Amino acid sequence: MRLSRYITLISISLFLSCNKDKSGKDGKTNDTLLLADKYEVSLPKLSKKYLTENKNYAENFYNKYYNPKDYSGGFLVAKNGQVIYENYSGFAYKEKGWKIDAETPLHIASVSKVFTAVCVLKLVDEGDIELDKSVQTYLPTFPHEATTVRMLLNHRSGLRNYAYFTDDKGVWDKKNTLTNQDVLDLLATKPIGLESKPGTRFGYCNTNYALLALIIEKATGKSYPEAMKEMIFEPLGMKNTFVFDNLEKKDEVSQSYKNNYLRLAFEFLDQVYGDKNIYSTPRDLLKFDIATYSDEFLSPEMKTEMFKGYSYETKGQRNYGLGIRMLEFETGQKYFFHNGWWHGNTSSLVTLRKEKVTIIALSNKYTHKTYKTKKLAPHFGDYPFKFKDEEIGAE
Repeated sequence: MRLSRYITLISISLFLSCNKDKSGKDGKTNDTLLLADKYEVSLPKLSKKYLTENKNYAENFYNKYYNPKDYSGGFLVAKNGQVIYENYSGFAYKEKGWKIDAETPLHIASVSKVFTAVCVLKLVDEGDIELDKSVQTYLPTFPHEATTVRMLLNHRSGLRNYAYFTDDKGVWDKKNTLTNQDVLDLLATKPIGLESKPGTRFGYCNTNYALLALIIEKATGKSYPEAMKEMIFEPLGMKNTFVFDNLEKKDEVSQSYKNNYLRLAFEFLDQVYGDKNIYSTPRDLLKFDIATYSDEFLSPEMKTEMFKGYSYETKGQRNYGLGIRMLEFETGQKYFFHNGWWHGNTSSLVTLRKEKVTIIALSNKYTHKTYKTKKLAPHFGDYPFKFKDEEIGAE
């Protein structure tokens, strides 16, 4: 374990947003320590003029595309770790009257994959996992020797999605709750088969990240929720973030809804984690995103592996790194993000690496509005998206 990971760096202050709104903020600007001492990052403080001008722009953007009277969730825009604008509205549990505010954890769906990937990469930094080792090295019953840890991370394993193969006749009784270990056991004992030869093409698949959670457990000797808490959540001060792993506690967390606020029931797939099942807040996600700029949190080598594309068998801008989606433009600019969708929960985390801008939208009432985050990126950098004139919005 490298001792340098415990050296304290220069601190950064997080400026929480300035306006009083439905979240009950008091209209004052506070200086709040962003990260625990171990992983602090130094980024320039934004001018008051910049904050004011961009706060107005982001607020207008939010009101235009999200409609706080109908949106149920959280929205946040930040640069250099400083919040420019945030807003919270709707209900975490409408039947109980639980309103959403800045400290309400919501299900972040597949944005959870970014956390799983970073945890694996941190374990690679520590020498506990090797990216190009066979998955069988860590999970001996896994049936495909050619599949590596890296292939799980970049979705080139060729595996089938567990949400689909559990529908196959005789594979799983849906009266029983599925676990991560069950996913592995089914792959090992049932004729599940592959979608493609490992390493030959991209195929987004939740099974990859369910298995990565098991590899984390094998490497750490701890449960995935415990490993995430000790390696990421607690060190970064993410006090409102956790892994949901117990359906018996389903009434203790925020619920998910159809777009008419009809509550959606939990089901037999809702205890599998790694690919989903992290609950968090925009403020906590911001802490995580800023930490990824720290060389003490994640080595430069692992960041390079994470933020590069791996799938070039077909032409186009879309690609996938290790736990992160990207669009690679001919200009050389890269747009990094990850979206999520599970039941009524939708999520979007945008990390503009060049500009140090973070854009986050979470919702627990089904909507595609969450993914409008992309429309805000050209305001902060040279992202050559082509939108209709009426969709861009006024400066």
